[in-house]
Amino acid sequence: MESLQRPVPQSAPPGCPMHAGVSTPLYGDMFSSDPEAVYDKLRANGPAAPVELAPGVDATLVTSHEAALRVLQNPGMFARDSRRWAALNEGRVPMDSPVLPMMFYRPNCLFSDGAEHLRLRKAVTESLDRLNDNRLNRHVERIAGYLIDQFSALGRADLLNDYAKLLPLLLFNQLFGCPADIGDRLTRSMSALFDGLDVIQANEELTSCLMDLVALKRRQPGDDITSWLIQHPAGLRDEELKDQLVMLMGAGVEPERNLIGNALLLLLSGEGGSGLRIEDALDDVLWNNPPIANYATHYPIQDLNLGGVPMDAGSPVVISFAAANSDPALTDARLTLSKGAHLAWGAGPHACPAKSPAQLIALSAIECLLNALPDVTLAVPAESVEWRPGPFQRGLVALPVRFSPVAARTTAPAVSPGTAPPGAVPGSETAQTYPQGTATASARAPQKKGWWSSFLDVFRL
Repeated sequence: MESLQRPVPQSAPPGCPMHAGVSTPLYGDMFSSDPEAVYDKLRANGPAAPVELAPGVDATLVTSHEAALRVLQNPGMFARDSRRWAALNEGRVPMDSPVLPMMFYRPNCLFSDGAEHLRLRKAVTESLDRLNDNRLNRHVERIAGYLIDQFSALGRADLLNDYAKLLPLLLFNQLFGCPADIGDRLTRSMSALFDGLDVIQANEELTSCLMDLVALKRRQPGDDITSWLIQHPAGLRDEELKDQLVMLMGAGVEPERNLIGNALLLLLSGEGGSGLRIEDALDDVLWNNPPIANYATHYPIQDLNLGGVPMDAGSPVVISFAAANSDPALTDARLTLSKGAHLAWGAGPHACPAKSPAQLIALSAIECLLNALPDVTLAVPAESVEWRPGPFQRGLVALPVRFSPVAARTTAPAVSPGTAPPGAVPGSETAQTYPQGTATASARAPQKKGWWSSFLDVFRL
């Protein structure tokens, strides 16, 4: 390809940070509060620029829409297998870096190439294809109703931590066919990983509970994704099965949480007008606040030049979906918010295989909430909400709201006096204690139970 050449001397423009070895940090309050200003600064230096994903972790961030497509659609020059990561192999990356869980190699279709990628992706996509939209919608509605009942009588909630975060976690327990004990462990370990809490222990617990789930489904298959993966002709080994499940949860839970949360913020802030449809709000988020802002890490197979920017073999090349979507070259597409132009779902052989189910889940979750709490409003000014730090996601810290109290519709065991509901997030609305005799206590699950086992108690699934 003409734009993919071996580097030549002085290929970067004069004054570009490439010459001075200066990297722009993609972490800290400055980046999380105004990432677009950072993208504008980087974009001035060409289609890509050096960044620091975390202290001591260098990468090149692709900000041009055209250049992003060239990387995403050219697996012959850019590989996804992070075992090619030269700095990591040479011991130049801190092993306690917060970005490593998102970047180190796992034998799943996200980090594989060529025939191995095709084999693993075929198993995943054909298993996902067995999901029925009506069935998926029923699952979302049931879980949404259960979660809303946990806070509806209060008249206030944190829709990020009490709703948008928990709904996809419980939904994957359902889709994976988890029994109560395994589902509670899965929810707990995934929450800890996403929140950066004792990552090593959380990863060990995640591995343990998923291996237990695979063993159970080999003995007792069901009508669920885990069983479908086991039964697929690809003949996945137990370790491979476990890592496809990790990939599905990682690629589904975090983006879904942010998609729901970011769309709710847009709808409740009135920025798109009072008559904004949920579908339009989701499209706006995918363009302007994509749930995963920067990811799809690739590794050049050889030293090359991308649009005048030199890239070394084995160095991380991260795609900025957010910057590519706001590329000034996309003026016409942005004016119409054309669904086919944004890169929120990726592109090329590693494009998201579940974008339709993901949009259905978000649409249904938001509809359920707005129907149940029709007068819900933000409890703080929209401009004061905080965004989570970090290079990869674009997600809220919290989304506090108020509404008229509504009686719970489902019956759950009463919570013990002075305790918090299961899995409550410190600092969230539901992390408070509830004294004996309050009306909200009857809608709470026992302290010792996790969210999934408490949900199963209610619905006897």
